[in-house]
Amino acid sequence: MKYYDPQTLSFLMSEVHHLDELLQADRFAAYDKASIDLLLDAVKDFSDTALFPYIQEMDEKPCVFKDGKVSVHEQFGPILKKAGEMGLVSAAMNEEDNGLQMPMLVVNALYFIMEAANNHVTGYLGLTAGAANVILTFGSEKLKQKYVPKMLTMEWGGTMCLTEPQAGSSLSDITSSAKPLDDGAYSIKGQKIFISASDHQFSDNFIHLVLARIDGAPAGTKGISLFVVPQYHVNDDGSTGDYNHVDVVGEFVKLGQRGYCTNHLAFGDSGESVGYLIGEANQGLSYMFQLMNEARVATGRMGTGIASAAYYASLQYAKERPQGRKLQSTGKKDPSAEQTLIINHPDVKRMLLHQKAIVEGCLSLILQCSYYLDQHVISEGEEKKKYHLLTEILNPVAKTYPSEAGKDAVDTGLQVLGGYGYMMDFISQQYLRDIRIISIYEGTTGIQSLDLMGRKVTMHDGAALKLLAKEIEETIKMAMSKEELKSYATTLGANTQLIQTTLGHLVPFAIKGNHERYLADATIFMDLFSTVVIGWQWLKMGLAALNQNDANFKASKLHTLDYFYKYEMLRCKGLQKTICDDSEVTIKMNEEMF
Repeated sequence: MKYYDPQTLSFLMSEVHHLDELLQADRFAAYDKASIDLLLDAVKDFSDTALFPYIQEMDEKPCVFKDGKVSVHEQFGPILKKAGEMGLVSAAMNEEDNGLQMPMLVVNALYFIMEAANNHVTGYLGLTAGAANVILTFGSEKLKQKYVPKMLTMEWGGTMCLTEPQAGSSLSDITSSAKPLDDGAYSIKGQKIFISASDHQFSDNFIHLVLARIDGAPAGTKGISLFVVPQYHVNDDGSTGDYNHVDVVGEFVKLGQRGYCTNHLAFGDSGESVGYLIGEANQGLSYMFQLMNEARVATGRMGTGIASAAYYASLQYAKERPQGRKLQSTGKKDPSAEQTLIINHPDVKRMLLHQKAIVEGCLSLILQCSYYLDQHVISEGEEKKKYHLLTEILNPVAKTYPSEAGKDAVDTGLQVLGGYGYMMDFISQQYLRDIRIISIYEGTTGIQSLDLMGRKVTMHDGAALKLLAKEIEETIKMAMSKEELKSYATTLGANTQLIQTTLGHLVPFAIKGNHERYLADATIFMDLFSTVVIGWQWLKMGLAALNQNDANFKASKLHTLDYFYKYEMLRCKGLQKTICDDSEVTIKMNEEMF
């Protein structure tokens, strides 16, 4: 069964996001278009054979916690071994760190394929890669040599440990402590919850990155430090040593992603847990945010992968399921005529177009962010600053839109199947359960929206917003020269102006110190802002589609562009009106009124 479209992925990478430009850089000299195609094919084969056939079974036979240990599906053994051999953990890392130094544009494309095939898998790889990268970036040479090599081969897993029972997203309230020891290490004590991929039978050790507060450190986020806390000590020869008393207290039983373990960890309860400081004391949150920012784009990518798989599942069903008959020119149905496939009904086409528009728009956004990340790495001076700011402002959007719109797309896909969509016989219900967590992972939609409005839009006097507006304006100018795209370019320009009008209405509240009013509808602003950004991506796709020789492919992209502008972009005016309305209902509604 198909779970993504290789032709669309190639089109987005090459024609929309200019992979060829990136490959001209010295950093990526080891790669050319042919080698990238081989990588894409290899990961597709891996996904076809080792990942996709097991996604339903991993849901039916979920992670099990027994006697202080977590067991995951047996297929994870060969999956993690093969992923390590293929270099999927080290794909983006520098060659001097034993990485493959691929463009992020390629890395995210490879991970998207795997996530569309089986979204229960890539968290194990991505978290290990992210943790290793933090150690490589901020850790001492000793920490790098001791822990990273076996993480890159997936012999050891990696995690990030932030959340605590009393402190969810409010990291200033964490209480995990770090007591200095005589040898320069620290005794770590505390509880961490919702820790993904933190224990299973296929890794010899787990290298936990733990946020904790050194005794006597300042209150709030300024007093948080970051530590490497291995589940087992590591001997000088690299072998696994004694237990470090990182106890698995339990496995959370989840609605979806049941093959992806999520644990409650206790540090220092059964004995001393020793941790090793990364970088400087009290700088832990800034270090961890490197991993968090990577994880947020990765979370959006995962949502895109799930939505893609759900789209192709409902598309296949619509092409096979006969029901009803087409209306005749008289406006009546002929009961003697053969049933028609449901894909021929306009409302089913609408639902499929809704899925397709969101999936491909989200994928283009993820690759847009990847392109900016790559440009930031290979650029210098003002150009480097530019791509950093563009990455910053799109980061919360890349996490939020695929998780929220992706969830809506998967739900719509279930509707295509009608009653069968609700049945366990078909995978649509699983995709809906799997994607539900994506808007919660790595900072909820509300948090991402506050980040967009409260920080990213206003940072450096609006510099990031101005740069993004310039990028969009360049696409609009190009589209205005194409007769087929003029109307879409005009609509995008008008809706971009709606963002400016909205901010013009809200910013005075912030200037006067009424920050609650400024941020009260941040989530609605995220919806408006994200819709315009995806409209920009679809206009870029429309421009690239005009040059395609495949008539069906070209028509498919232009029709989906038309759908997005008719059904989604027209929502922007209503969103802007809601945000700018004088009612302050969510502020004035007090606890007693509920």
